[in-house]
Amino acid sequence: MATEYGDVRYEEEYILNSRGMKLFTCSWVPTDCEPKGLIFLCHGYAMECSISMKDAAIRLGKAGFAVYGMDYEGHGKSEGLQGYVPCFDAVVNDCSDHYSKISERKENKKKTRILMGESMGGAVALLLHRKKPEFWDGAVLIAPMCKIADDIRPHPMVISVLTKLCNFIPTWKIIPTQDVVDLAFRDPEVRKEIRNNPLCYKGKPRLQTGYQLMTVSMELEHRLEEVTLPFLIVHGEEDTVTDPSVSKLLYEKASSINKSFKLYPGMWHSLSYGEFPENRDIVFSDIVTWLKEKINMGNSRLERQQKQANDHK
Repeated sequence: MATEYGDVRYEEEYILNSRGMKLFTCSWVPTDCEPKGLIFLCHGYAMECSISMKDAAIRLGKAGFAVYGMDYEGHGKSEGLQGYVPCFDAVVNDCSDHYSKISERKENKKKTRILMGESMGGAVALLLHRKKPEFWDGAVLIAPMCKIADDIRPHPMVISVLTKLCNFIPTWKIIPTQDVVDLAFRDPEVRKEIRNNPLCYKGKPRLQTGYQLMTVSMELEHRLEEVTLPFLIVHGEEDTVTDPSVSKLLYEKASSINKSFKLYPGMWHSLSYGEFPENRDIVFSDIVTWLKEKINMGNSRLERQQKQANDHK
């Protein structure tokens, strides 16, 4: 299936992961120029790529980048129990396998590889970087999940009970949380779209899913200094889902030489989809500016590879 959005071509494909599950993948590629670089989308919890990340992908495609997305297991159009993340490592491995194959295609080998993760997808992007530290050239992190905000985090006693119950009823939807749609998406029209989008999971978090998200966010919070790739963090100052102060801490503690952090007064959690259009314009102007600057600075990974090739001649 192919659709044209002006000078951006959209295509869909299903692939099989290492566990034999059918996963939905998609791409937005400029048709009027050779892509400046590759951008790999990592969507948030309960979300998907083809609808909720379409606006972001088209903006990036029109800016000259080839954009690739996939729905995780249990999300969007991919197989699996909806809203269920039995193992976060499996999500990361699925993304790593698919996005690495795209990066290593003959026509893509010399292109810059940028991860773009929003919310839980920010955690996925950081773990992709940890899995292959020399492979990725940069990341755009939109309100990354490095810690669950205290306001929506269950009481420690509740967490203890729920953790024990994971062994017996992992898929049950009984974690007590506020309605994240109301907390994350500022534009009422977008909230309505999400509630009408059957591909977005809107039930209470399943026990094992909640446990996986909590474990990953706690681990990331304590290993921020291990981040070494160039990155841009964008975060809404009024975010009550992921903590802006932790994004600031990531910016301060990461070992990356090239790193930037932008905090947007008055904006909420979902900057790529849930904000009003004029605010999304501001955020994506900053993102595209950073991406173009990154491309113009050259690619240290490719330079290292060329040097190694010359040294072995």
